[in-house]
Amino acid sequence: MEYNERMLAAKQKLLERFRRQVPSAPTGRNRLPPGQHLTKGFPVLDLGVHPQFHPKRWRFSVEGEVEQPLDLDWEGFLQLLPKKDQVADFHCVTTWSKFDVEWGGIPFLDLATLVRPTEAARYLIAHSADGYTTNMPLADCMAEEVILAYELFGQPLPLEHGGPMRLVVPKIYAWKSAKFLRKLVFSAQDQPGFWEVRGYHNHGDPWTEERHG
Repeated sequence: MEYNERMLAAKQKLLERFRRQVPSAPTGRNRLPPGQHLTKGFPVLDLGVHPQFHPKRWRFSVEGEVEQPLDLDWEGFLQLLPKKDQVADFHCVTTWSKFDVEWGGIPFLDLATLVRPTEAARYLIAHSADGYTTNMPLADCMAEEVILAYELFGQPLPLEHGGPMRLVVPKIYAWKSAKFLRKLVFSAQDQPGFWEVRGYHNHGDPWTEERHG
């Protein structure tokens, strides 16, 4: 699908709707959040289940408070919107951070423009193929760097890092960046997910150390 004036206007309208709620990016000395240390590697943390990727059986859906729900196979997802590249820092609640991670995929803002969230939509609930779920305010996802990533450092996203596709929300702790993404639900009500009901903070801002509820 190509961008056109209608889609660009819809994207701008969506941005204006959430403008005051979108978190601002930290600058200067605040690039490394408090309590974090830099890592040169890329640790793998998950529930211990790596769902195998079968392109012909893979499905991804968007539902809930949207005007245009989606139900796509792998090829349909890849052709849905133009791929963009994004460089962002990545912060894990277990205190490690990795700077300048290179992702490739579909910007969440472009996806949201396409599915058209209703006025009732306030939260995004991510569902993964391993049964994992996580929640976040929809406004947190409207920043330009939020992406549905299927590439990592220019290569197909490896299974251990959430392949074939994952959500990446750089400005909150990485447990919100659901791996093995299979469904997004736009919701009027908050729905705490796997870690949130087990004592993790419901929001997860690294710069205020929102690690635990």
